Amino acid sequence: MKILVIEDDATTGAYIARGLREEGHVVDLVPEGRAGLVAATGGGHDVLIVDRMLPQVDGLTLVKTLRGAGNTTPVLFLTAMGSVEDRISGLNAGGDDYLVKPFAFGELSARVAALGRRPQAVEQETILQVGDLALDLLTRKVTRAGQEIDLLPREFALLEFLLRRKGRVQTRTMLLEGVWDLSFDPMTNVVETHVSRLRAKVDKPFETELIKTVRGAGYRIDA
Repeated sequence: MKILVIEDDATTGAYIARGLREEGHVVDLVPEGRAGLVAATGGGHDVLIVDRMLPQVDGLTLVKTLRGAGNTTPVLFLTAMGSVEDRISGLNAGGDDYLVKPFAFGELSARVAALGRRPQAVEQETILQVGDLALDLLTRKVTRAGQEIDLLPREFALLEFLLRRKGRVQTRTMLLEGVWDLSFDPMTNVVETHVSRLRAKVDKPFETELIKTVRGAGYRIDA
């Protein structure tokens, strides 16, 4: 699943994100409410994990805003606010489940899995596409102009990351964090190397270039 974690405690957020990624999930981690609201609105996530006490926009307001806008993505509140009244207010705000800190990761994982199994009002996107290039999230196949393209796992992850944000410039730092799960610059050309390899497979054999370099900024994919 694609999961958004909105947690302002850096240690807790990193712990959750790492554990969920080890289980095979795609995880976006946001440290404050305003950015979390933006990410939740446009990110196509399957489950949201939301702390209640967030800077900028608190968790209750964030979820109420999403529900008011028609967003039905399942929400798990994860918070130290554990009284009965707190749980009731969280569920009344639009939360689907409520887990109190401190928590066991196994229980968090099970609750996330249960939320992910619930039928969604809106069918989730399973094929990412730009131009004649398509990436199927279910079969893990990539095709262009009907021709199947064999990608290594990291190349697939890089292409998926770009396609989920098509038309928007992704900086080197964004790619390191989103594809390699690195919160620091390792001072290597790992991004450039993988972009070059990806281009050799999805662009070079075809007439139109889809992966574009934005000088001084990063990379963007569009038709």
